[in-house]
Amino acid sequence: MKKTEEDYMQDLREIRSIMERSTKFLSLSGISGVLAGLYALAGAYLVFGIFADQEALVPGIPSGEQVWDLLLIGLIVLILAVTTAVIFSVNKGKKKGQKVWNSAARRMLSNMMVPLVAGGLLTLVFLLKGLILLMAPVTLIFYGIALYNASKFTYEDVKYLGFIQIALGLLGAYFTEYSILFWAFGFGVMHIIYGIYVNYKYER
Repeated sequence: MKKTEEDYMQDLREIRSIMERSTKFLSLSGISGVLAGLYALAGAYLVFGIFADQEALVPGIPSGEQVWDLLLIGLIVLILAVTTAVIFSVNKGKKKGQKVWNSAARRMLSNMMVPLVAGGLLTLVFLLKGLILLMAPVTLIFYGIALYNASKFTYEDVKYLGFIQIALGLLGAYFTEYSILFWAFGFGVMHIIYGIYVNYKYER
């Protein structure tokens, strides 16, 4: 039986799908993105509570208690977000019969780690120096760079989320008095929107 043009197109689509699965990490979960956004909004709310007095938002040396509170909030939000992402990604991979920890996942993480670690260390330096208002913009910018790097090994749409995070970080660095609001919008609202988008586009 002779193959039609549609048959050849179907073969090409299948070949492309196989190649994409072998070179890209496609187990990212939209629901985990939504939950990460909610964790970030909760963290931002707690930070607002720490600096409820507007005068405390003026760059200066924070008290020891404030430093530990900020570190604790940041650590809890990070652990919750990462744990949720891993659990949902593993479950999604199992449902699709895909190995989650593959070469694509390793390449994605290795490309993300450099900007994430550098941004985290710089944020810690700003915290210890009392440059509180620059912490949020720095995390947004370096996270955006990490997402851009990761987009080569996962959904291409991730790079647009990266661009948005970088833009919000730059705005937060200029309008420092609103930096925590930009942070809440970037890590909170944008993750929720992107998570819903991923879930609608790739997981339905």
